[in-house]
Amino acid sequence: MEASKLPTIQDIYNLPEGVRAELIDGQIYNLAAPSREHQEIIVELTTIIKNYIKEKGGDCKVYPSPFAVFLKNDTVYVEPDISVICDKNKLDSKGCHDAPDWIIEVLSSGTAHNDMVRKRRLYETVGVREYWIVDPKTKTVQVYNYEEENKTSLYGFEKVKVGIYEDLEIDFSLIEI
Repeated sequence: MEASKLPTIQDIYNLPEGVRAELIDGQIYNLAAPSREHQEIIVELTTIIKNYIKEKGGDCKVYPSPFAVFLKNDTVYVEPDISVICDKNKLDSKGCHDAPDWIIEVLSSGTAHNDMVRKRRLYETVGVREYWIVDPKTKTVQVYNYEEENKTSLYGFEKVKVGIYEDLEIDFSLIEI
């Protein structure tokens, strides 16, 4: 396929109202509506993170999906379940242009492969500082701390230390789904 024929961000913008998709490596991946449990986890985590930032008087912003993240000179478009951005210069009215500091994805059957393989590799190479994959089925949290060489940890639904903040732990045992 010719490079000019590859999908672009404009193709994402041209999708019908209500249709969500991501553009990774020149391929469009449709996003299905998330489950209730998926959304409950996102709401709980977003609230915990937002309250922490507010309590500490921090400058970072937390955004749940759908929230546009443009990477690789706006040739890649993703909608992470949760994005934490600490550099306000990356933000505009369309979303975030460049790597968020921390991304959380909650696995669902339709997105698991992208979240665990494509996005994990992508986030590691574009400057995301920390990436979490939350799996509600197995009740595990995979943490990739890209600021530390080969730092990958697997947790059950227990207290998980946030790498980008010195004093934030999220207790997954308290998240009801």
